[in-house]
Amino acid sequence: MSDAQHDHESLIRTPKQLVIAVAGFFLVIVLGIILLVTFVTSASTTGAGTDSQKANAIAERIRPLSEEGFTLRDANAPRVLLTGGAVYTATCAACHDNGLAGAPKSGDNGTWAARLAQGYDTLLKHAIEGIRAMPAKGGNPDLDDLEVARAVVFMANKSGASYKEPVAPAPAAAPVADAAAPAVAVANTPAAVVAAPAGEPVAVASAPVAGPAIASADVGKKAYDAACVVCHGAGIAGAPKFGDKAAWSARLGQGASVMYDHAIKGFQGKNGVMPPKGGSSLPDADVKAAVDYMVAAAR
Repeated sequence: MSDAQHDHESLIRTPKQLVIAVAGFFLVIVLGIILLVTFVTSASTTGAGTDSQKANAIAERIRPLSEEGFTLRDANAPRVLLTGGAVYTATCAACHDNGLAGAPKSGDNGTWAARLAQGYDTLLKHAIEGIRAMPAKGGNPDLDDLEVARAVVFMANKSGASYKEPVAPAPAAAPVADAAAPAVAVANTPAAVVAAPAGEPVAVASAPVAGPAIASADVGKKAYDAACVVCHGAGIAGAPKFGDKAAWSARLGQGASVMYDHAIKGFQGKNGVMPPKGGSSLPDADVKAAVDYMVAAAR
């Protein structure tokens, strides 16, 4: 009988134990609430109530891939206008590959139909000046208007249009010297003056002028700057980085003919995709020269 009585007795036998039990219960509840609030407020959120939809946050998300770790072109180098494919890969693909921020997806004729109906001039104006979520020149102010035009034609033609790619204007011709102007003798010029009797005209034998000789390395560098630097400059999309001997070692082992073939016809590997001619319309000889230029830098 005594044991049954002990089984039903409460653990709290005195007022002091009751106060301690109640205080402990509330302490556990308060600690639980504090931990829950700390967990919720420390987690990163992206929905309503955050800065995710502010202009600077949107600009950061759609910032061109070309700004990641390298510049599109050397400011001190001669200006080489990029092809439409190269501009698209560096600046436009970030949104137009997947149709982000309302951008018409490249190759989707349905979403491009309304844009093409506006006409080429309107498309170009919007691309240069920007419209809605589309920043001016795709967010890359370094682009020339002609480069933007080439990118517009590149995307439009992949999406149902048949525009002709704009070409760079021909350089102004050098002024031609007046044939009637008297000849001026210049010291140390490479010409042979043939003596003649008094009263006779003096015959001047001009030295032959050498034609413009462009070294293969120069051709390769120009082709590289025009079509290859976008990916190979920073080693993106699986491209071996320019001058990185370790990244190029496997390619060098394939031999020049294989590298030429992949560069001209394109290649899809497990680590990335190489578009034919880097997305450009360069001649095969220039593409090969670009390969030689990159190989020389990796040896």
